[in-house]
Amino acid sequence: MNADLFAGISVSDLETAVAWYERLLGSGPSFRPNDVEAVWEVADHGYLYVEQRPDRAGHAMVTLFVGDLERRLTGAADRGVSPAADETYDNGVRKVTFRDHDGNEVAFGGGPA
Repeated sequence: MNADLFAGISVSDLETAVAWYERLLGSGPSFRPNDVEAVWEVADHGYLYVEQRPDRAGHAMVTLFVGDLERRLTGAADRGVSPAADETYDNGVRKVTFRDHDGNEVAFGGGPA
């Protein structure tokens, strides 16, 4: 299957979310299509976006598998973002979960550790 992925996260306050996701992801949005959304390209044909939708905020769960897990974690820590959970599964895969101000979960996975 040939597809592009847009994973959306509802947030209560767009500017607060943009500032936090910039620190988590290490860059500003790739583009802002309108007044209520910000989009980051996180992989070829893979996008993570936040949208101001207060009534739906706080329920997202997104995991990005990356080849540079330690570098991403170090970068996030250097920018003041700490994980909420850090798990290593029996198969050696590691998943590190972060939570934004609304409680949305964004995790980075990699492995085996």
